[in-house]
Amino acid sequence: MSQKRRDNKKRVLRDRESQCKDGRYRYSYLENGKRKDVYSWKLEPTDKLPAGKRDCVALRAMEEEILKKQLLGKPNCPKMTVNELVERYIKQKQGVRESTRAGYKTVINTLKKDPFGERFIDEIRISDAKLWLIELQENGKKYSTIYTIRGVVRPAFQMALEDDILDKNPFAFELATVLVNDSETREALTRKQERQFLDFVKNDKHFSRYYEAIYILFKTGMRISEFCGLTISDINMRERTINIDHQLLRTSGMKYIIEDTKSTSGTRVLPMTNEVYECFKTILENRKKPKVEPIVDGKAGFLYLDKNGKPMVALHWQKYFQHIREKYNKIYRIQMPKVTPHVCRHTYCSNMAKTGINPKSLQYLMGHADISVTLNTYTHVRFEDAKEELQKLKLVNA
Repeated sequence: MSQKRRDNKKRVLRDRESQCKDGRYRYSYLENGKRKDVYSWKLEPTDKLPAGKRDCVALRAMEEEILKKQLLGKPNCPKMTVNELVERYIKQKQGVRESTRAGYKTVINTLKKDPFGERFIDEIRISDAKLWLIELQENGKKYSTIYTIRGVVRPAFQMALEDDILDKNPFAFELATVLVNDSETREALTRKQERQFLDFVKNDKHFSRYYEAIYILFKTGMRISEFCGLTISDINMRERTINIDHQLLRTSGMKYIIEDTKSTSGTRVLPMTNEVYECFKTILENRKKPKVEPIVDGKAGFLYLDKNGKPMVALHWQKYFQHIREKYNKIYRIQMPKVTPHVCRHTYCSNMAKTGINPKSLQYLMGHADISVTLNTYTHVRFEDAKEELQKLKLVNA
C-alpha cells in the first residue's frame, strides 16, 4: 500500500496537491489540455500566514473555485445557448462574401430547427458534439453541408473559449474521424470524353448555341462565376487576352451582385488560344444588343443574357450541363460521367498538368491562392495516364 503524502504539519495532501521546498502549497490541474499550477502559503483558510508573507487565498479555496468552474462552467457568465453563441459569432463577421453569408444563413436555419441549438454551451461535451454531427448525417444531411455547419460552429465555440466563457472547445476534432465522407469526387474527364461531349454539343440542334461557352470553360479553366461576370470590355480581341478581376453572383433573394475574385490570385489575365479566340469572336458576333442593357454594380455588356434580359449566372449553366448529359446518356450506351462547369475547370487543370507545365504557371492560370491545390492535381493520375507517360519515355529513349 502506497504511503500517503503529507505536508510539514503532517496533514494528508490530496491528489494534485504538493508542498514546495519553500513551504508554499501547489495545486496542479489541466486546462485545455495544458498543465496549470496555482500556489498559496496556506492550505486551509484557517491556516496562519507565515511571517513576512502577504495575505492570500488558501489553496483548497482555490481548488473549489477551479473545480466549480470545470463542472458548472465559468462563474458570473450568463447562460448562453448554441443559437445565441453562433449568432454572436456571425455578427462580428462584417464584409464577408455573399457565398459566406449564405453559408451562415444555412447554419442558423439548421440550428433553429434542431433541439441542439437550444442547449447551453457550457453543457456541450465533445461526445455531444460528435453525436450531433452523426445524427445530422443519419437524418440525410450531406457531408459537405455538415462540413459547412461545423465550419461555423467550431470557430464560434473557439470564440467562447478565447472570451473565457468556456474551458474547452467541444468541436476541436477532425470531422473525418467522426463521419463518413460521402461527397462525390470530382473526376476530370478523359480527353476522349471531353472530345465526345464537345462534339455532341456542337452537333445538337438545341444545345449548339452554347458550344462556344462550353468550349471556353473546358479550355481556360475559368470558374463559372468568373465566366458569367465577363463583359465585352473584358475581352481584348486585339491582344487576345481575357481580363478576370471580378465575378457575377445571384443571391438567394434573386439579387445580382459583382464581387471580387475568390482571392487576389484569382485576378489575372489569361491568354487565348486560336480556338478560344474564335469562340469569343462568334459569341461577340452573335450577341444581340438588348433593348435595355443590364447593369450590375456598374458592370454592363455581359456576354450571355437569359430570356428576361438578365445576365446568365452559374445556375443557368449548371442546368444546361445537366440537360446535355441527360440527353447524351439517353442516346449512347457508354454513359457520360457527371459534367459540370467545375468539372470543366478540373479537366483543364488536369490536362495542363499532364503536359508538364510548370506548376507555378498553372497556379497562375487557375487563379489558385495556394499552390498545394494546384500540385494536388498532379497526383490525380490514372493507369492510362501513367501508361501514356511511360510510352513517351520509351519513344524518347529509343
